[in-house]
Amino acid sequence: MNVFVLLAGCAVGVTATLVAVKALASRRASQPLGGDNTSDLSSERSLAASQARGDRLQAALDAMPYGVMVADQSGQVLLSNKAANSAGSDAHNEVLVQAAVQYNLRSALRGEARTQTVELYGPPKRVVVVEAHPLLPDGAMVTVEDVTERARLDAVRTDFVANISHELKTPIGALAVLAETLIDETDPAVISRLADRTVNEAHRVAKIIDDLLELSRIELSGDLIVSSCDVGLLVVEAASRNSFLARQNKVAVDAGDIPVGLSINADHAQITSALGNLVDNAVKYSDANGVVNVTAYPDQQGVTFVVSDNGIGIPSHDLDRIFERFYRVDRARSRGTGGTGLGLSIVRHVANNHGGSITVESHEGEGSTFRLYIPERLVPQT
Repeated sequence: MNVFVLLAGCAVGVTATLVAVKALASRRASQPLGGDNTSDLSSERSLAASQARGDRLQAALDAMPYGVMVADQSGQVLLSNKAANSAGSDAHNEVLVQAAVQYNLRSALRGEARTQTVELYGPPKRVVVVEAHPLLPDGAMVTVEDVTERARLDAVRTDFVANISHELKTPIGALAVLAETLIDETDPAVISRLADRTVNEAHRVAKIIDDLLELSRIELSGDLIVSSCDVGLLVVEAASRNSFLARQNKVAVDAGDIPVGLSINADHAQITSALGNLVDNAVKYSDANGVVNVTAYPDQQGVTFVVSDNGIGIPSHDLDRIFERFYRVDRARSRGTGGTGLGLSIVRHVANNHGGSITVESHEGEGSTFRLYIPERLVPQT
């Protein structure tokens, strides 16, 4: 990492100001009483100017979002900013970061630039990068940067590529086999059956891609686009979004009574996505003539949305894993209904993005109830 400090339109050396202050102070201390007053006044002015430059430099360094530390050839710290002095979130993490700083500083003082990544397991888990660079003619500089968010985004991108490669392999392989079979087939009935399967596999690929893109968008999104959302309309929209699927599965979707005027400040697109996925999941895992209920009520400083069904339920040993990406309780049923195993993962990320929560109660053969709690958000002033 290259660090440059620009003050009053010119580049300022990190150690130059401090060294000048120390030199002038030493000179003043060694000057005999009754010496040259003109020289003494000049030294005072130079000292004051150096101190002012030093104050400006310190203020600039303190404004930096990452830690900066400068040491002389002996390893004594000459200059550091606030971020460098609070790199660890607690005493244990502080020890780990400072150990990395000292290790890399010694290398830089020997003329060797070094970079080290330190993982702090928290909670919360954090990733810190410590870099050390020699400063000519002597001394060294160390920077400490929290790259937790960058590491998270890199992990999301890596997972996205790995997941899409794995999940698309099966349906694309099936499409290739179906297409090869169709080339040589002459029986109209067989051709019709194979064509139907080809269309179904193509729709499955499209659904996987759509869900992956939606999950990736929610995971990678920065600030929420917060607005006042009518809770009743959110519920109706989620039910309407799944009306065709519900008719196909002969499942009734009932939007329950919601207090008139109930609203929540939240990201409309993300909440709609989460509720839509909860209803979609409930419909797919309900038997014919089943009922899915969707409602909401004010809860603490926010709103809780409730989606319940009287379907097949979830085995207790699966409850801890249903929000994992691509996890399916019943893979055979999931394939038959077009499920991708991404819907509940999307719901979890929406809840996390809003600082809320998602919980589930379920018993096999009795159905499931999901509760999505969304706390009130502040609407940014424009």
